[in-house]
Order: sequence, then C-alpha cells, then structure tokens
Amino acid sequence: MQPRSREMRILQVGLGLLLLFAAQDGHAIAVPSPQCRRQCGDVEIEYPFGIGMSCSLTAAFNISCKVQGGISKPFIGTVELLNISLTHATVRVLHRIATYCYNTSSGRMDRSGVAGLNGRDSIYRFSAIDNKFTVIGHNALAYISDRNGTGYQSGCVSTCSTLSDLTDGSCSGIGCCQTAIPRGMDYYRVSFDDRFNTSQVWTFSRCSYAVLMEAAAFNFRTMYLNTTRFNDTNAGRVPVVLDWAVRNGTKSCEVAKRNEAGTYACLSNNSVCVDSTNGPGYLCNCSQGYEGNPYLPHGCQDVNECNNSPCPSGGVCHNTIGGYQCSCRAGRKLSKQSKTCIPDAGLIIGVTIGFLVLMIFSSSGCMILQRRKLNKVKQEHFRQHGGLLLFERMKSEKGLAFTVFTEAELIQATNNYDKSRIIGKGGHGTVYKGIVKDNMHVAIKRCALIDERQKKEFGQEMLILSQINHKNIVKLVGCCLEVEVPMLVYEFIPNGTLFELIHGKNQALQISFSTLLRIAHEAAEGLNFLHSYASPPIIHGDVKTANILLDDKYMAKVSDFGASVLDPSDEEQYVTMVQGTCGYLDPEYLQTCQLTDKSDVYSFGVILLEILTGQVPLKLDGPEKRRNLSSNFLLAMKENNLDAVLASHVKGQESIELIKGIAELARQCLDMCGNNRPSMKEIADELGRLRKLSLHPWIQLNTEMESESLLDGRSTTGSEIEATTTGYPSQEGADLPMNPRSSYYAR
Repeated sequence: MQPRSREMRILQVGLGLLLLFAAQDGHAIAVPSPQCRRQCGDVEIEYPFGIGMSCSLTAAFNISCKVQGGISKPFIGTVELLNISLTHATVRVLHRIATYCYNTSSGRMDRSGVAGLNGRDSIYRFSAIDNKFTVIGHNALAYISDRNGTGYQSGCVSTCSTLSDLTDGSCSGIGCCQTAIPRGMDYYRVSFDDRFNTSQVWTFSRCSYAVLMEAAAFNFRTMYLNTTRFNDTNAGRVPVVLDWAVRNGTKSCEVAKRNEAGTYACLSNNSVCVDSTNGPGYLCNCSQGYEGNPYLPHGCQDVNECNNSPCPSGGVCHNTIGGYQCSCRAGRKLSKQSKTCIPDAGLIIGVTIGFLVLMIFSSSGCMILQRRKLNKVKQEHFRQHGGLLLFERMKSEKGLAFTVFTEAELIQATNNYDKSRIIGKGGHGTVYKGIVKDNMHVAIKRCALIDERQKKEFGQEMLILSQINHKNIVKLVGCCLEVEVPMLVYEFIPNGTLFELIHGKNQALQISFSTLLRIAHEAAEGLNFLHSYASPPIIHGDVKTANILLDDKYMAKVSDFGASVLDPSDEEQYVTMVQGTCGYLDPEYLQTCQLTDKSDVYSFGVILLEILTGQVPLKLDGPEKRRNLSSNFLLAMKENNLDAVLASHVKGQESIELIKGIAELARQCLDMCGNNRPSMKEIADELGRLRKLSLHPWIQLNTEMESESLLDGRSTTGSEIEATTTGYPSQEGADLPMNPRSSYYAR
C-alpha cells in the first residue's frame, strides 16, 4: 500500500452559511417586524439574527429553519445551529469530524469527513477561548493550518501502546491530545501525517480522528480507540463555538459611529459599543445596570438589582435607573464599617415625623398660593392685552368671527409646544402647527416680547385684524390673552412662500412668468385692502416674498403682521423703532423712523425686482457695488441696460412691452422720495393692466382653466392664470407640489 500525499485535500466545512455571507450589506438598520419568527424547534433566534432576510440585521445574520425527521431545526447554511448567545456573542454549531481509517479491503488508509471554515469576510470567527484542536488515535499526527499553510500551522500527536495506557477524562497525549488555536481564524484545514497510521495495529485502533471542537463539550473515553463511538455521536458531528460580530468592513466602534450613522447597530439608548476581541468589527452590550437586547430600540431595560438582595441584612434596597441604593428601616442606620443596619437614636423617628408633617402643610400652602398667584397673573395679562375690550365688543357686535383661546387649549393643540410642531421662526416670534377644536388646522404664533404701549393697543388691533376678510390676506382666527406675551392663531396655509417659489426649495418648479405676475397682483390687492379699506388703515411694515404665502390653490396670502401698525393718529404713535428686513427697507423710513403706506410700496417694488431678476434683494458676498439688488436695478435703468439684470428665463419669453412696463412700475416704487411713489391701489390697477399683455391676443383663459393648469385638474376660485408663450411647461400639479411644513408666519 502506497501512502497518499502528505497534504490532505482541503476539506470544506459544511458551515456553508457562515461563509455564504461573505459581506454584510450596507443598508440602513431597520427594526424587525413583530411578526418575525423568534423560535425554531427549541432554539430561540434573538435579533440581530432572524429567520428570513427581513427579520435579521443583515443577510449575514440570516437563519434558516428546516424540518428534518419531523423536527424543526435551525441552520446556518448547511450547518445545524445549537444555540445563540447575545451576552457572549457566540453561536454553537455541529461540526463534522475528519477521520483517517485503515481499510481492510484495500489495505490502505482512507480519509473521510470535512473540517474547515470558508469565508474570509464572514461575521464568524472560531473561538480561541472555547475551542481546542483535538486529535484521537493510537498512533496519529494531525496538522491544523490556515488557508495556504504558509502562515499559522500547528499539530498534535497522539500515541499509545496498549489500551491499558489510556485513562478516561485524560487528554494529555496518550491516545488523545489537544492544542489551542490563535484568534482571528475564519478558516482552517486538517491533514494527517502518512507516517503515523494504524495499518499494522488496527486490531484495537483502526481509526484516527481530528477536529476543532468546543473544549467544554469533550470528555475523553477509552472506548473511542477500540470502537467507532467518537464518530457515531450526532452522525459524526461535535459542537464548535463561533465568535460573531457586526463587521460590515468596520474595524472598530469608533469607525462605526463616525462612518455608519445609518447602519450603526447599537440601537438601544442604554447600550454601549465594544470592539470585537476576535477579528475586526464591534459588538453591542447593554450598559451597566441594564439587560436585554442592545440591537433593538429600547431593548436594554433597567435591571432590578434588588431581586438579588444586594443590601445587608435588615437593609432596604431601592432600585434606581442603572443601579440601586441601600438604606435602613426607620430607627436604624447603615454602618459603613460593618455594612449592616444598626439601631439609631429614637430622636430620628420624631424628627422624621415632624419633618413630614411640616412638608405636607408647607406643600399644601405653597400650592394654594401659587394657584392663586397664577390666576391673578393670567387675569392681569388678560386685562393688559385688552381682553375686557374684546369681550365687550364681541357681545355688542353680532357675527364677530373671533375666538379667544385659553392657554390650556393652545398647549393641547401644539402638544405642549413640541419642537416637531415648529413650522417657522423669526424676529416676531415662533410659529407652531396645531389642531384646535372641530379638528381645524391652525398656525399658532408665540409672539416676541412687546412693550407696555403695545400691550394697551393689542386688544384693539386684534379686533381690527379679526374683521379683515379678504381672499389675499391670511385670516386671523383668534388669540390667547392670558399669557405675558399674547399668542395669535392664524389659518394654516400649506404651500410655502413666494420666496421659496423664486429662490428656495420650490425653485426647480420653473413656473411661468405670468403665474408669478398673478401672485404679485394678488399680493398687491391684499396690501391695497389694508391701506385703503381697513378702518383705520393698516401699514404692514415687513412686505417681502417670504411673507406672501401660497394656499392649497396657490393663491397669494399676505401674512405676518408682527411689524404692522395702525395708521398713526398723533406724533407719538407715528415714531417707532426701525424694524423690517434688510434689502426691503424703505431708505426714507431708515432716516425718519416714520412708517407710512409708501414704506410698504417700496418693499413691494423689491418683490417686483425678485420676479424680474430671480435674485435675492441683498447678497452678502461678491463685489460691494453689486450686493444691493435695488441699486443694481436703478443703475441699469439709468444706463438703459435693463437686459443686464433680467433673469435668463424672462429674456425673450415675454413681450418687451410687458417687461418694460413692470420694470417702470418697480422703478416708481423704488423712488427715494415716498411722495413720488404710486399708491398700492395704483400698483394693483397697473399690474392688472400689465397682466393682460402676457396673453396672446387670440387666447383668453377663464379662472377654471388656470386652476386646472396649476393644480392638475382641481378647480379653484378667486384666481386667474394666463396662457403664456414663454415656452415653459404648463402649470401642472406636478410642477407645484404641496408642502405641508412651510416655514411661514414668522420671519
């Protein structure tokens, strides 16, 4: 009989699984569905492992559940899984034994079985702590090596002369030997030395065995040499322990936290990340004082240490978040020296009782006083903000559509002013989206601080604003007066602002110039109503594209009256502090601090420039001479070079008469002298006339056709859209999507 080659052919492990998962995928971590199976046979499958791709952290953690002999068993690839440990980050699987036996028929030594692990990028590594390379035989030398046999290589030799030399439970080289393996092994191969064989003495030891297996599961028996018992258990399979980790190409926790924000696996708030001690990657553990599954949101729960009675005899254990505290019963104290509860002076009992009685009376008294004080403060705020005046007017004037909300109602409507409800912030306050009674969606503005004079006028102003009913002005629904700074409640406008349509996130819609012109015309109508028809007239004070909202039909709505004032009736009211937005401020107002209706006209002229040029009113970068849009425009008009400042999509798309008409109107609005500027009524009339120029002489579209073009078939009222020859796409609903969280009201 000629011996075979010394090197045994590479034996591939049936742990095909481990190694089918060559790399974890990089998708974002998703919480498994509650419908995912968490049991296969008598084995619990804990997340991040799961039965099915959608129930595990990644494909590398997938477990298959198969039925064999009428019993459900979990498998990692083709290898049977025995159990999973999250605490120790290990799995136990059944591993096949490699054999080297004398064949009596052929008179040769035959090799059989498989051993090894395949998968350089697997999440699994052989445990160097729990496993040992074990060789059994009367005359055997087996080798264990890495992939190429050029790196790690070790061997174990087992010899014995007679069965009487063997001892049960002893694996010290006589009939059985074991050796440790290094960390980081994800693959190995086994070979037997042909010079060591049992061909001549097979009468009591025909086979030799070699396998990497769990050390704690092995107990040597002498019968393994004179029978085939060692290879009969579990069909020639023995347990082996595999260390697992979240690898995914990640070498440490630091890298995972920095580069894997969407795939970081430690989801529980009370979890910590630890680097893997066996190969690259990381593991998740619950923080000290917590237990559970750190790979699930809220998976780590507080441990009740008091269940294990950690306190001394007679002590009382108090569980705390992440720990515990020990105390002694009344009349006793904890001795630091003996760590026991010892008797205390009786004075403590009396002091404790007296203190408790005092606290009860003090707390009750404070609560009563605080409640009375709070009610008194609310009544005072209500009076200061003109609440009594409001109620008198509401009683005397039937049909006054105005609601005075309580503070509690607005707290409930905004979920206690939750940050997720914020839809706008600005110099005049913060705006929250809320839902009040009758399931009505509103915008609730918590105003910034106001002075004493404004507090006195607040009630009167609210009465005036509440009576404004114009389709192009945001309607004031009500207010809350029982707080230090009053809160305003407006109708909710969903589709953003004109600023966003021209410059911001909706800029890509590329709506037609005629539609922008319509929106400007509607805004002018709203401002004209404030100036000409409100009694007394109202000056807005902060006219800008960010304060022109767009409703669900993309109709203009003038908003944010935080800087508005009533038309002053005396010199004291006429002078106010300078406020507004840079780039829109009237130069005459900056010099005199006198806010007039012509101040709104100047700001509206800047809006016309934004529509013509597509530029913001003020640029903080670039050459200093080109930072102010108004100055650049007026210079271009003076030099008869209007084409230099026009937006590219305007040039050649509209008639020169229309463009020049709008430019001339903007120039008049931007006149340095307020008296030379047109009124808002004149502006609205002129825009109405100019809008007709944007229509082909043979095309006339009614209101319904505009609404269908803009909103994809939904009819609207009170708005028009013109046919345009600009070449831009028609105003379909897809061009103007809804924006449920627009930043408005507060700028």
